[in-house]
Amino acid sequence: MRADDEDDDRPLPDLPPLPADPRWRVEHLPLLTAFSVALLMCAASVGFLTAGAAAALGAAAGVAIVTVSYTMSTLVLAWADTVRPALLMPLGLTTYVVKYSLLGVILAFVISSEWPGRAALGWGVVAGVMGWTAVQIWWVARPRHRT
Repeated sequence: MRADDEDDDRPLPDLPPLPADPRWRVEHLPLLTAFSVALLMCAASVGFLTAGAAAALGAAAGVAIVTVSYTMSTLVLAWADTVRPALLMPLGLTTYVVKYSLLGVILAFVISSEWPGRAALGWGVVAGVMGWTAVQIWWVARPRHRT
């Protein structure tokens, strides 16, 4: 540590203010929901064409599980940020523990069953995670101007 670091009087960079409207925290959800519905329909179609109705149901269920899970996380974190930002970490961690525990129970039950749609459910989860993540990265990285 340099001695002049303690007496650094340089001003902090001007950051753009956050919008007064708290809906910016969830403004991406309509696009991601529409994407997820389209992906769900595509996954169900591919599942049906490759392995029948059980695979269609499994693939659609996999995408739906991811959609509900990610939406739940977004809503909990957006609520916590508007109510008390100090709650973000504990509520975020609790949300992740709960949703991944539920996902683990669901997948353990499905894997141990003889249901013919179990592999398609796994592929649906993979497609949902990859798709949602890619669209959310695009949403965050795209240039935009908030008013």
